[in-house]
Amino acid sequence: MEEKVKFMRAALRCAKKGLAQGEVPVGAVVVCEGKILGSGYNRRAKTQLASSHAEMYAIDRACKKLKSWRLENCDLYVTLEPCPMCMGAALNARIRKVYFGAYEQKGRSMTQELAASNLLNHTLETEGGVLEEECSQILSGFFRAMRERCLR
Repeated sequence: MEEKVKFMRAALRCAKKGLAQGEVPVGAVVVCEGKILGSGYNRRAKTQLASSHAEMYAIDRACKKLKSWRLENCDLYVTLEPCPMCMGAALNARIRKVYFGAYEQKGRSMTQELAASNLLNHTLETEGGVLEEECSQILSGFFRAMRERCLR
């Protein structure tokens, strides 16, 4: 199995953990040298904190594991195109590359612009559309179910 597919599947497993807890199903993993160093899923509903995104948990856990805020040889896999806050965290942590599955449908992520901006004296590569259909389906299913509950 191609490495990026393998790690996106790991991020999808994280998203499913969040889904089981009623969270928006977004999952993320930080990978270094073929090993997952950190993982996370959205927890905003539970924590009521705006920063409780999957990427933030995955990055924080990887930093703790490496005992460093620098994740220079690490890649981030996330099921949904990262928001500007999470891209900022990836840049700050010196992530090498961000792989994401589903594209942000409302076009507010600014992923490409932030990746190339040299903010914090760092740029990173991005690749979208990894297992895009699977990543999109879990999100679409969640929001469809939420709308149906609201209409009852």
